[in-house]
Amino acid sequence: MKIDLNADIGEGFGFYKMGDDEALMEIISSANIACGFHAGDPVIMDRTIRLAAQRKIDIGAHVGFPDMLGFGRRVIQADPAELSKYVVYQLGALSGLARAAGCKMTHMSFHGALGNMAAADDALADPLVKAISEFDPELIISVSTNTAIERAANRHGMRCATAFLADRAYDDQGALVSRKLKGAVIEDKAEVLQRVIQLLSEGCITSITGNKLEMKVKQILVHGDTSGAVALARSIRDAIHNAGGSVVPVAQLVG
Repeated sequence: MKIDLNADIGEGFGFYKMGDDEALMEIISSANIACGFHAGDPVIMDRTIRLAAQRKIDIGAHVGFPDMLGFGRRVIQADPAELSKYVVYQLGALSGLARAAGCKMTHMSFHGALGNMAAADDALADPLVKAISEFDPELIISVSTNTAIERAANRHGMRCATAFLADRAYDDQGALVSRKLKGAVIEDKAEVLQRVIQLLSEGCITSITGNKLEMKVKQILVHGDTSGAVALARSIRDAIHNAGGSVVPVAQLVG
């Protein structure tokens, strides 16, 4: 069993630091790097890219709404064509810095409210994924299960890597539960780890209503901005190894 251990990083701004990216990059195999809209700035992006490259970690763009104050978690109503340009702008920024550092961007994922909206709306997901395919048809799109983004990727011939968000609750259809609802974010680290162990040993997870759902994933995601993220990532990596698996970058898992 091979699986990618993935984290959202590069989420500071200027002198403000969010999470312990350096420590996380000793553990993870792929990184989703904020592109300056919901978090990050050119200097942080460049530094994060270069650290990831040194550690042979796959480099991905984490694109969201232009919403620094709300960390990209507030809904912005805009025309899908306009949002598509936001996505391409962020992809271009990270890709350009990666090229300057002598490495390549391998994947992308949607952040926060933009990701939630696109996951639930085929009419929004389709133009966003089309824009990604026009920018770079070789990019891998990191997706949650049962989403409009995954369906749009299939229509546009884009490769996907399904991710399990270890600290987020899922409904009975395999979709993420809204952060507005109680229990959507799992804060008990022991419970999060147990969910990962269940996934690795049984190939399924337990939904928020207590039902078991089969889930085939290529990535396990850790949120770098949460308390205890480094210790949790290390525990998840240990659990993967204890289950007889290995942690590898996402580009090695998606053909």
